[in-house]
Amino acid sequence: MRSYIKCFVLIVVSLCLYAPSAFAQHNVSKIEGSNRYEVAVNAAKRGWSTAPTVVLVGGEAYADALSAVPYAFQQGAPVLLTNTSSLSGATKSGLQQLKTKRVIILGGTASISQKVVAQLKAMNLSVSRIQGKNRYELAANVAKQMKSADTAVIVNGSAYADAVAIAPYAAKQGFPILLTDAKGLRQETANLLKSKAVKRTIVIGGETSVNQAAYQKLPSPVRISGANRYEVAVRIAKTYPMKTTQTYMSNGYAYADAAVAASTAAKQGQTLLLTDAQSVPDAIRRVIGSKKISTFTVLGGTSTIRTSVITQLKNHVLGETIFIDPGHGAQDAGAVGNGLFEKNVNLDVALKLQARLKQAGALTVMSRTSDTFDSLQTRVSKGSQAGADVFISIHANANDHSGANGTETYYDATYASANSLKLAQKVQPQMVKALGTRDRGVKTAGFYVIKYSKMPSILLETGFVTSPIDASILKSTTAKERLASGIAAGVSQYFE
Repeated sequence: MRSYIKCFVLIVVSLCLYAPSAFAQHNVSKIEGSNRYEVAVNAAKRGWSTAPTVVLVGGEAYADALSAVPYAFQQGAPVLLTNTSSLSGATKSGLQQLKTKRVIILGGTASISQKVVAQLKAMNLSVSRIQGKNRYELAANVAKQMKSADTAVIVNGSAYADAVAIAPYAAKQGFPILLTDAKGLRQETANLLKSKAVKRTIVIGGETSVNQAAYQKLPSPVRISGANRYEVAVRIAKTYPMKTTQTYMSNGYAYADAAVAASTAAKQGQTLLLTDAQSVPDAIRRVIGSKKISTFTVLGGTSTIRTSVITQLKNHVLGETIFIDPGHGAQDAGAVGNGLFEKNVNLDVALKLQARLKQAGALTVMSRTSDTFDSLQTRVSKGSQAGADVFISIHANANDHSGANGTETYYDATYASANSLKLAQKVQPQMVKALGTRDRGVKTAGFYVIKYSKMPSILLETGFVTSPIDASILKSTTAKERLASGIAAGVSQYFE
């Protein structure tokens, strides 16, 4: 009885004392405001100290904004937004702060009324308007005002995210953004391509956006598409790379914010990537990891980009691929003791670790997610096929003597020796702190999965199932939750 009381006290003390170390941080800044009009002004201030010319678009006229960014770039102007019926207060203040003298309105009076024009003129501003009878004609009329280019970008006039994602690159290259619909090539666009003698076109979006019939009518077309708007943004970033020293992030569904983000990104020659409100999508994580992007400017308030996204962007594990291998499984129970089967402990900890790492922004791959069995060779092969940045094999220990206890981490010197040691040294103390177990240290051993995995690899022995003390801890769901958090913190620290 006394031994069980002692075990319980150890668990309670370790859980009370343990708090995972703060994740290492990337550099993240924010551009936000109380509404989209203020966000646009604040974004403009990031790119322009003064803006003699401003391109003004209706805050609800997303289609009008599609062609705005390349045109505004050639005018040396930011893109600002306004209400339809009256000049927005934030926009009026922004025009004054930017010392604007000239405003070019894109869109008809349904987007920006004549009352807004009168208000602008009352500020002693020069005002002109480019419009069309529909979004397709407007885009063509905007392109007519741009310098001639041998290339144009074609997007679906309702696929706002596609246009936003390509806009910074199109702007830097001087390419107009022209619109069509899902039915075929719009005549307004076809006429512009002919009149401007465009020789090459970049189509953004799949065949549901720009169908094959339209595609075949375009001059020397190439297509950039993806399963969703995030994959499209990633493929644009890979095909037409921009700088990533200050990568812009915007909600892929907050079109007003995304348009002004594209304007500022174009001004600075930076990449623009899209996210959703709650979490950085996997496709975006991959490009962040592959390009080693570490500095971000997030555009939008907490209603469009939540703090969970900011937290992920700050974490060095963002975009890294972590292979998690729960040891044993199925007919191979592993160590057995004190009512515990090692295979179950390993899987439970691994699933909790996967959840923590995904929440932190990592890409995770597991050798198994249920009570199945893979050979050691298969586990190594799966890690290689996943292109993993690190390999973590999770185990529990056993000994003929019940007094043996504690936590230890193994690495092998065959491949990636220095980084494997570094990873082990980051994870081991976090596990010990999480569990309150005896620290058995970092050791070398030729266990198959870490000997033959070529990426940095470690094997964790979380505790002894044959030890009454360790077994009591490993039976605790709360302890395993904190263990997973500790391992995740160690992995994050490794990527600093």
